[in-house]
Amino acid sequence: MSPATENLALEHWFAIRGLLDRQPEELLEIKGHHGILGHQYAIISKRLDRMDERVLRIEKWLGLVEA
Repeated sequence: MSPATENLALEHWFAIRGLLDRQPEELLEIKGHHGILGHQYAIISKRLDRMDERVLRIEKWLGLVEA
């Protein structure tokens, strides 16, 4: 490995190690934020699916696609 690659690998290792050394409360907070983001993604995904269905119905009604 080149020195630059070794330094980059060490930087990543130290960053990961720093995350593992965090206090349990901080990790719980991070997990909570992750859960909230996952929930928001699910809501947006569901809304987009409904919008896709509505657009398809409109296209069929206008005769833009085969029924």
